[in-house]
Amino acid sequence: QVQLVESGGGLVQPGGSLTLSCAASGSIFSIQAMAWYRQVPGKQRELVAHITSGGSTNYADSVKGRFTISRDNAKNTVFLQMNSLKPEDTFVYYCNGVVKNTRSGPPNDYWGQGIQVTVSS
Repeated sequence: QVQLVESGGGLVQPGGSLTLSCAASGSIFSIQAMAWYRQVPGKQRELVAHITSGGSTNYADSVKGRFTISRDNAKNTVFLQMNSLKPEDTFVYYCNGVVKNTRSGPPNDYWGQGIQVTVSS
């Protein structure tokens, strides 16, 4: 099994910044990709940003130019730097990892428990 633990959320004023972190641990042979999603209760989870093992990234249109995803492969950690935050960025943010537990096994999907980000004055 693999555990993903998010940190860094909280309350921030509009225009402010936050950095989310997600550390993966457990039965990890390799991490193929990591991503951040966000969700409000009753609605579908949406992709915010995605990064491959090689460092290729893609972003939701709503966060392009404001959010940056990065990863530290040595520490199995992914980050989401969020700048110029808006009230509409208020969500629970979830970390996702596509992880191979063994060399020969298939990749598996893992999720963190979610962390609240609230943008409000």
